[in-house]
Amino acid sequence: MRLEFDRSYDKKQIRHFTLKNPYREVFDIKNTHLANSKVGKNLKSSHCRSLRVAQYKKNVVRVVIETGRSYACTPYKPLFAYRSYHIPLPKFTIDNTKKYSKKRYKKTKKVKKTERKSKKEQAYLVDTNKAKSFKYRKNELIVIDAGHGGHDTGAISGGKREKDLVLQIAKRLEKQLKRRGYSVYMTRKKDRFLKLPQRTRIADQKDAKVFISIHANSVPKRSRNRVHGVETFFLQTTRNAKSQRIAARENRAVLKGAGSKLSKRVIIDSVLNGPKIVQSNKLAIDVQRRIMTNLHSRYKGVRDGGVRHAPFWVLVGASRPSILVEVGYISHPLERKRLFTPQYQKLIAKGIAEGIDSYLINRRKEIDF
Repeated sequence: MRLEFDRSYDKKQIRHFTLKNPYREVFDIKNTHLANSKVGKNLKSSHCRSLRVAQYKKNVVRVVIETGRSYACTPYKPLFAYRSYHIPLPKFTIDNTKKYSKKRYKKTKKVKKTERKSKKEQAYLVDTNKAKSFKYRKNELIVIDAGHGGHDTGAISGGKREKDLVLQIAKRLEKQLKRRGYSVYMTRKKDRFLKLPQRTRIADQKDAKVFISIHANSVPKRSRNRVHGVETFFLQTTRNAKSQRIAARENRAVLKGAGSKLSKRVIIDSVLNGPKIVQSNKLAIDVQRRIMTNLHSRYKGVRDGGVRHAPFWVLVGASRPSILVEVGYISHPLERKRLFTPQYQKLIAKGIAEGIDSYLINRRKEIDF
């Protein structure tokens, strides 16, 4: 489902949530009005029970997708389409000839509540959708790159080192992905330094589906108490000063041994003009959204730095969807304390894993892997 606006919009204006009994995906779009009374009329799809678009409030348009059962709905704003917003519909089809009343839902709920099953019986209940997903995941390799390592400590603040933090999170992410059935390859499992060619070519050599590089951010002392948050990057040149500054700091170590300035330019130009930029952007959106959802479930005040693009060299060599996750600012006192706690790390790892899963589910719908 594609929404079109008459001008560019900020995706932060769109609030996405779900409702149950019956299951619905709901989108509230602030500061928006329907162009005319015909917009949203007679919408139909074999993948939904109903599609509704209405002027919910004076300045809020509401979109409701009723499917009856949950699915991975990951909306996104296309990279260069400033007036479009895409909402994926489920892959499964709905039999709209059947009528579903409120009474029926209440009855179903009551039956579920009274069901009594032993642990032995539950062990034999199989979700066919999960089984199918597991089948796909087994053949989908994820490469995880824990930034820095060895003599390259990365950022240091409060006696804590970036290289140690990102390796801890990378190991937690490995467990999360393996639990979901994915094959995983770690560029490093211990404290060692990898040169640029080693990091960037592994994803291609291993024929990975995605490449995830994990880092932690830092700013000078004068800004350490006010700059914090989680950001996810994909490879692209940018004029944004902040993104350039972050990329320059991360690139400082990995550019050692990368060759002449001309060879660097040739490599990056070939990648920036490739077809993987859009897919990397989609992957970054899914990962960032799930990280923030998980962190906000337990912690207040975690800033969403959003999805950005910057010329990170560690992403240059991989000719497949690749992103760099800045899990937080090690320079910020409160965020540093949180980053080195097991619970906070688990939520970040869980968010990245869920984001990867969501991205790959949507990719399977678009093309046959």
